[in-house]
Amino acid sequence: MSDKRPNFLVIVADDLGFSDLGCYGGEINTPNIDKIASRGVRFTDFHAAAACSPTRAMIMTGTDHHIAGLGNLIEWTNISGQNDPSGTGSTAPQRGMPGYEGYLNERVATLPEVLRDGGYETLMAGKWHLGLTKERSAQNRGFERSLAHLPACSNHYLYEPQLVDQDQTPTFLEASFIGLHMEDGEYIKKLPDGWYSSNGYGDKMVQYLQDRLDRKEERPFFAYLPFTAPHWPLQAPQEYIKKYHGVYADGPDALRLKRLAKLQELGLVPKGVVPHAVVADEVKPWEEMSEDERAKSARAMEVFAAMVECIDANVGKFFVSLLSIRLIVGIDDDCLQAY
Repeated sequence: MSDKRPNFLVIVADDLGFSDLGCYGGEINTPNIDKIASRGVRFTDFHAAAACSPTRAMIMTGTDHHIAGLGNLIEWTNISGQNDPSGTGSTAPQRGMPGYEGYLNERVATLPEVLRDGGYETLMAGKWHLGLTKERSAQNRGFERSLAHLPACSNHYLYEPQLVDQDQTPTFLEASFIGLHMEDGEYIKKLPDGWYSSNGYGDKMVQYLQDRLDRKEERPFFAYLPFTAPHWPLQAPQEYIKKYHGVYADGPDALRLKRLAKLQELGLVPKGVVPHAVVADEVKPWEEMSEDERAKSARAMEVFAAMVECIDANVGKFFVSLLSIRLIVGIDDDCLQAY
């Protein structure tokens, strides 16, 4: 029996749907993720918290998100009414209370902290959303190398419009324009030209792998690759968008039935399952939309699909890089066999 410790890669997508991936019955082109799924286990009862940073807090600590300090999105806790369309709700009672600090607090240990102390090299490239300051950064919570996107979301291409009113606290959407990043504990003043988030994080993780090779690093690694895509805003390179032109012209109800049929074919959903009625009061039913509204809705889904495919391409980039390193230094990982 080998006593060699395994390498770990944790990939997180932001606001990805259950059936978006090909391995879960989706029509989006995700061959690299599908390869991994074909050699592993596809879960059918996976649960997440109702929002982003609470879920990430649980992933990073293995505890309830209130214990870890992310009982709610800090963006919602800071500004009353933003999580209530009526504008009458208030999150004021949460502020300053234990469990609502808005960052990973000191009552929990993180997975990278535990693994680092156990002899692993810990690497991260992507969305953090668990603290904005140096003291609460990925670097300070166990990651030796990290390129961390700090806020909830931002323009994937780094477009940064100026806030209209500098004297007021910015709204959730206004605060999300700025792509604030930190690398290895230092704020980044300028990201590379031609930046697109998913490609940037994929390239950075590949760089970290190459650095391991250059240093002849022998420790196993824990790599965390949390994309900001396909979270709003919907933006993707044209090379991916054009692949989905016309794919969503029949609307979401038709797409839903196609995906359900595929899930049943794959054995991931029992035959005879009847989907719950769509509850989306803020959106018109497809049959009531004008031709222009339908075209815009379909276009939005085309861009969403492109964002997902771009994630998959960067997952493939990681494994191709790892495979080349394996051929040089003899890494023996079962997950590489599909490649």
